[in-house]
Amino acid sequence: MSTQPDFVDPMGTTSLGTAQTPAWVRMQMVLGYDGAAYNGWARQPNVTGVQQLVEEALEMIVRRRVRVVVAGRTDAGVHARRQVVHFDLTEEEHEGLPRKASLEPGPALVRRINGILGRQEGAVWVHEARRAPEGFDARFSALARRYSYRIADGQHRWDPLTRHLTTWHREELDVEAMNREAQTVLGRHDFLTYCKPREHATTIRTLQEFSFTRGDDGLILAHLKADAFCHNMVRALIGAAMMVGDGREQPGFLATRLEQMVRDSKTKLSHPRALVLEEVYYPEADELAARALQTRARRTDDEVEQGPTQG
Repeated sequence: MSTQPDFVDPMGTTSLGTAQTPAWVRMQMVLGYDGAAYNGWARQPNVTGVQQLVEEALEMIVRRRVRVVVAGRTDAGVHARRQVVHFDLTEEEHEGLPRKASLEPGPALVRRINGILGRQEGAVWVHEARRAPEGFDARFSALARRYSYRIADGQHRWDPLTRHLTTWHREELDVEAMNREAQTVLGRHDFLTYCKPREHATTIRTLQEFSFTRGDDGLILAHLKADAFCHNMVRALIGAAMMVGDGREQPGFLATRLEQMVRDSKTKLSHPRALVLEEVYYPEADELAARALQTRARRTDDEVEQGPTQG
């Protein structure tokens, strides 16, 4: 049972377990989406984000507004293979999800929500849904997120059929040089140079993995894994590595820029269409609540230490 709902119920109160209010069931859902079809994850005025579609689909099912919390917001054009969200239902809503006695609530929700989302021609698709373990928070319980990025360097590798998932780069890239650069920024740092700061938010992150490999198809595949990524961080890191890979910048560029902690004309973003959120990692069920508390506390400590970030 959830102890902190993420929305106000129709009666205008968030108290739990009383005669006036229901008990809450936290749901955990995994979904994928084609980011090219939407203006990022978040709800925004005058444009369509993935969050809006998911919340509207849930509203059609339970007949009220449901707020969805995501593991990591993605920018416009960025895709997700296994994004994770959570949201809260009443016990009555949860038990009412199946239309057939043979289905459990989780699989029933998957079938019903995909029936609605399928009208978008498969651009958003739910893979699984279930009652979340106690203490689960899609955002703050996460241990890490992993992204991939595909690059076709050289016009002979450009394929129009995969252009919506691949960045095209005219010059050949030196994969070994980019890997050497990637190793210099691993670890816990203030990634201000490589982030678009949000007001009063920290840009301190722990980059756990960053590598480039050339596949049998000749394309370059980058992998990045971190405890969390701040806004534009992945695209800025890849953009900087590509500048060394094609000779525009000298070796040592990524580390030097990291130490400078400044966003300027040398901060280049790679194209969003090649970026995919591949996976979100969580601890064992009995460690979820503690992880959420630890993450919140650490982010607060980082913000106090760093102070408000400047754009």
